[in-house]
Amino acid sequence: MKHYDLIAFGTGSAMNIVSELIGQDPRIRVAVIENAPVGGICLTRGCIPSKMILYPAEIMHNVKRAKDFWIDVKVAGIDFTRIMEWAHGEVMGESRMIEENIKRDPRIHLYRTTGEFVDEYTVKVGDEIIKGDKILLCTGSRPLVPDIPGLKDAGYVTNENFFELRKLPPRTAVIGGGYIGLEFGFFLAMMGSRVTIFDMLPRIAPQEEPEVSYLLEAELSEHMDIVPGHRVVEVRRRGDSKVVVAEGVDDHDSVEVEVDEIVVAAGRKSNSDLTKPEVTGVKTDENGWIMVNEYLETTKPNIWACGDALGKHMFKHVANYESQVVYYNAFRGQKVRVDYHAVPHAIFVQPEVAAVGSREEELKGRDYLVGYYLYKDTAKGLAMKDEHNFAKVIMEEESSRLLGTHIIGPYASSMIHESIILMNTRDQSVMPAYRSMHVHPAVNEVLERAMFSLAPPDQWEDFREHLKEHAMAAREETLRRLSRASA
Repeated sequence: MKHYDLIAFGTGSAMNIVSELIGQDPRIRVAVIENAPVGGICLTRGCIPSKMILYPAEIMHNVKRAKDFWIDVKVAGIDFTRIMEWAHGEVMGESRMIEENIKRDPRIHLYRTTGEFVDEYTVKVGDEIIKGDKILLCTGSRPLVPDIPGLKDAGYVTNENFFELRKLPPRTAVIGGGYIGLEFGFFLAMMGSRVTIFDMLPRIAPQEEPEVSYLLEAELSEHMDIVPGHRVVEVRRRGDSKVVVAEGVDDHDSVEVEVDEIVVAAGRKSNSDLTKPEVTGVKTDENGWIMVNEYLETTKPNIWACGDALGKHMFKHVANYESQVVYYNAFRGQKVRVDYHAVPHAIFVQPEVAAVGSREEELKGRDYLVGYYLYKDTAKGLAMKDEHNFAKVIMEEESSRLLGTHIIGPYASSMIHESIILMNTRDQSVMPAYRSMHVHPAVNEVLERAMFSLAPPDQWEDFREHLKEHAMAAREETLRRLSRASA
């Protein structure tokens, strides 16, 4: 039986820790276990290739807006195949390079298989049994595919194989209105596919503030059909096409669309059923996500976990941060507590969405103020003819502590960083923003002025209700159109 100082499951953020260790200890022996393309989900089939294909989609979105500025643009064609080959080829080339570098280091043994615990600190890899003094469980996640009658027989794609598409489906149904489904749907729509997005929840992007979700629905409805509050109940074949049938969660009204491809983006599931961490004494929750304490230690000594395996904040930047916490606690003898109070995220559609910190529903019972500001009320927003997008800030009334920021509009994923930094200062106060000069005219003024527009939450009810009505009108029109088409 081979014995290692460290066994690392996964080649995503786990490799941050491995790289630190091999840079410091010439005698260390590390086993790395990977059953998928080396580099992890983000690099090979997640955030990086998706953002690569979303940039051409952003260009097409701008082309569609060109007429608003008296610019006549004609697109001669879109080479979908080249776009997909470019994105997939770049990330897989990077993956191969990482794998070659791992294999060249004599201190690392790369096992290209699924690792399964068979005893305490003991793992079966292929035909071998190995043991480790310390173990990192960075096992990631995989797509959750709902049990929908006919779906498997009809066929579908997930993020695991989406980037292998080489032909644009003329019509596409997306099951799931979270950030993955929205980004894939937006990309395909900008490439020319007729896209319908279904989600069983009352609104898309449910992790966002309601007013952000409602505006996002209204804006995206200009390019695709958005159908929240509908559960897909059946998929069947019709010749070369696929028919997706959805029912209203509340009223059970039926919507039917005929498509050429189905994208499943209905959530993520744990990989613990493959690795069986419970055999070594690591507890998981009812959904298989690995349970850790505030130091990212599992319930078994000398075993740590980070990333998607925890089932919490499934973003690469969070996994990278968690890997730093694990490194200091597992290998530097420190006791660093993980801190999730200011976890940012973004959705890279048009308009972009970005947020950090709390939503209002999480602040019940606390005294806070809310500020909104519209892009159109700044000079840059006026120049961009931006009619509806906005920034929102939430501040604790007594302390001036910034509790959350939510932005929908151009460059939201960049603008959000001012709030991220403020929320990581000692006092987490908005006062440094008040005292700072902001470039004029630039989009950053939207966030600056939101911080100067603070008022009790109930003073904004009319604004929020207007956004909801805007989304409901778009939704009703979508349902009428789909009902006529399926009649």
